[in-house]
Formats: sequence, C-alpha cells, structure tokens
Amino acid sequence: MNIPADLKYTKDHEWVKVDGDMAIIGVTDFAQSELGDIVYVEIETEGEDLDAEEVFGSVEAVKTVSDLFMPVSGSIEEVNEGLEDNPDLVNSDPYGEGWMIKVKLSDMSEIENLMDAEAYKAEIGG
Repeated sequence: MNIPADLKYTKDHEWVKVDGDMAIIGVTDFAQSELGDIVYVEIETEGEDLDAEEVFGSVEAVKTVSDLFMPVSGSIEEVNEGLEDNPDLVNSDPYGEGWMIKVKLSDMSEIENLMDAEAYKAEIGG
C-alpha cells in the first residue's frame, strides 16, 4: 500500500498536499483499491467556497458510489479535467495524475487536524 510521507490524510481516505496557501486533494491508494475500478468522477463545485467535511463531489465505481469530503476549508480553484475522460487515473495514479481538486486554503491551521502517513497507516490497519 502506497502512503507517501509528504502528504496529509483524513479518516475519509482523502490525501492533501500543501503548497503555500494551496492544497491539492485526491483519494488515497487504499480508497481506490477498496472502491475498485472507478468509472466516473463527478465534481461540480469549482469556484465554490466549502467548509471542511462538506461534500465536494463523488466517485462512481463498478459496485458503489462514494461521496468525496473536503479535508480542509477553502475555495475550489481547479478541478482535474483529465478525470472526465480518464476516471481510471484515480486507480492507476491516485497521488499523481489522479488528483481531484486544487483548493485555496481559508484556514492554514486546519492542516494540523489531518493525519500524517504513520497515523493514516495505523488508521487503515497497515
């Protein structure tokens, strides 16, 4: 199971990469493996301000649909357009080309509430 040490994680299996006041968000390798083959990613919240824990979109796999939750509060500045035609990027490259949204952070201190790689590994029983 791939759990990069330079990222932060949530109990909802999202990852966060902070770059200044921006954050790139996606789902973890564990999440995509639990979901199975992802066939559709729906994110219609671009340009919106959302609070942590609010739903920003959903992923549809062969057997299930799962909501995607904001790990931090902020404004959704960009959605990964590549997922429209290639939702399987979430499966094949969850920490790279399979990213989902870019968010302008509204409260940097919320990053401290997220798990580091070791805590996330413990959370998923790794």
